[in-house]
Amino acid sequence: MKGSSSTQIGRIVRRLRQERDLSQQALAARLGISASYLNLIEHDQRSVTASLLIKFTRALDVSIEELSGTEEQKLEAQLREALSDPELGNDMEGAAHEISAVATQAHVARAILSLHQAYRAARHDAEALALPGGQRLILPHEEVRRIYDEHRNYFPELEEVADSVRANMAKDIGFSRGEALPQAEVNHAVATRLRQKHEVLVQVLPVEDVLRRYDPLSRQLVLSDLLPRESRGFQLAFQLMLFEAREAIESILTTVAPSTDEARIFLQIGLTNYTAAALLMPYAGFLNTAVSCRYDLEVLSLRFGVSYQQAAQRLASLQRPGARGIPFFFVRTDPAGNISKSFSACGFPIPRQGNPCPQWNACTAFTTPGHIRTQTVSFTTGQTFLSVARSQTGMAQRWGEPRPMRTVTIGCDISRAREMVYSDRLNLDAKPTPIGISCHLCDWEDCRSRAFPPLAHRLTPDVNERVLRPIPFEGP
Repeated sequence: MKGSSSTQIGRIVRRLRQERDLSQQALAARLGISASYLNLIEHDQRSVTASLLIKFTRALDVSIEELSGTEEQKLEAQLREALSDPELGNDMEGAAHEISAVATQAHVARAILSLHQAYRAARHDAEALALPGGQRLILPHEEVRRIYDEHRNYFPELEEVADSVRANMAKDIGFSRGEALPQAEVNHAVATRLRQKHEVLVQVLPVEDVLRRYDPLSRQLVLSDLLPRESRGFQLAFQLMLFEAREAIESILTTVAPSTDEARIFLQIGLTNYTAAALLMPYAGFLNTAVSCRYDLEVLSLRFGVSYQQAAQRLASLQRPGARGIPFFFVRTDPAGNISKSFSACGFPIPRQGNPCPQWNACTAFTTPGHIRTQTVSFTTGQTFLSVARSQTGMAQRWGEPRPMRTVTIGCDISRAREMVYSDRLNLDAKPTPIGISCHLCDWEDCRSRAFPPLAHRLTPDVNERVLRPIPFEGP
């Protein structure tokens, strides 16, 4: 069952217009066309020329990727994954058209996903349903990830706070008004501001089982002496943003209203991390450097004094209207295939349950620790991406302790691949590696790495024949 998630542009234009509370007349005036012509476009009765497409991106302040239907494609992939949950007992064979139709109705699609997440939460923790007045409707990490997705991992109010604090730090250590703070001075400036403005004493000490500890009573911040330099700098920035970005973060928390205390705290930590990253890697400077070095992560990490993962995660947040970077996906996985952090601004279907495809370089990169691996990958829907993965080993606190390993993977739609340095030695016209969201939802027939049968196909075992595929099944 090889489907296609091609979404007609009229539905996308209508959704974006309604999200911005624009009437057809108002948008038509911005575009320089009649309201009746716009109405025909929104009902997919008129095609859109290249010049009008560019006008749409400007009038709606969106990227070409958003008009291409990445939001609908992402919702469609999530719906298919949720509705194919084996616990639901649904047979989704032949339902591709219905799922695509539901995906175009964003509110309905998200309601279905919320119901499925509530079901998963109840299944994981049945006792939560009995808690008076505080039922857990969604797992905290899932809720936080959904909030990031809804904001496309971009928070303008936090970017403003970070820019303001950075300007004040430059002034604090003697730079003239408007003079940019040199990157080499940032860690010192953060420590100085913590001490002078917030009366926080910073110490680097040997401590057990903790990387950062702040005591509000003594106003003492202790960092582990095992932290590498870039991690110390990030923890300093995190502590500073706990003070200086508090109001902005509280405003976001009030607006999105997480359903549980756990989700609220996880989101508070995540937003503080976001602001700390924006302080260390200011938006305009980081984007300009990224474009000039063609998104070379190793160059970015060295120039801004941050880790490879911090630089990769920052790239996934460069979605400021009028100054957007490449829309990236970002995924962090462990050797067991668990996804501990993820964002997607380009429609890459990140699995919400189950393990990712073993043929994806997010999984194969563990065989070459520390080395960057590039790959073009394609789903049965026709979506094709450039994927860049590097596995890295964490620190061990003592001899004999296993070092944690993770892979950081970042990528973009194949149409933007040539803007990245990692495409230079790839044949972008060659056949990409076929991958799936997970084995249960993958329709590729000739995969020798399959671990589970696809839910939408009938199995065809034969005692008299052993085929190359580990799990034989009936094709479309």
